[in-house]
Amino acid sequence: MRSEPVGMDRAGVIDFVVCDDKPTLIWLAQLAALELHPSLSKVDDMERPTALVFDLDPGAPAGTRECCVVALRVRELFDSIGMESFPKNSGSKGIQVYVPLNTDVTYEQTKPFAHAVAQALERAEPDLVVSRMTKKLRVGKVLVDWSQNTRSKTTVAAYSLRARERPTICTPLLWEEVEACANDELELRFEAADVLARIAEHGDLFAPVLELEQELPATART
Repeated sequence: MRSEPVGMDRAGVIDFVVCDDKPTLIWLAQLAALELHPSLSKVDDMERPTALVFDLDPGAPAGTRECCVVALRVRELFDSIGMESFPKNSGSKGIQVYVPLNTDVTYEQTKPFAHAVAQALERAEPDLVVSRMTKKLRVGKVLVDWSQNTRSKTTVAAYSLRARERPTICTPLLWEEVEACANDELELRFEAADVLARIAEHGDLFAPVLELEQELPATART
């Protein structure tokens, strides 16, 4: 096991576990660390995010179906600028959309860009989307949480169990599944055995997020 000190504005210096092999993962499981929440950065360059993430969080009575509708809007937006995106469920009611970067960018570039995307979605779908964190604004809508795109925040890992009485799993999805859920034709909740079967069938649907190199639009990089 390796650990790296990471400076944080309010917490001083914290040593974070670097889980990059099976023995460390087993050690974490033995500590009952069911939920793993990694940074968008890699340990060798904490100032550089490897992806954009949009965490779509429904406010009741909105649920997973509404999140899938918004996820498809996110995909359309990035398709229009020639960038691929990849969905996963949160292991609960939410959906998360990742846009791989793996290029030389900083959070000072990605965070305001993500915020602008969320605001654009809210302007386009004001009855469905909210970009502000105020909880009372979320009723019946989907929060497009852009604030995860910062050095000090983490997002639940793909394939992480969620700490529930019956643990569901944060599962990478096919866009076809998101489309089916948006049409109320599919339930997007998976347990451990389901995910193992999915990997056997589809491989690792999240792998491109770690590998695909994409440039932000030039206006976001200036």
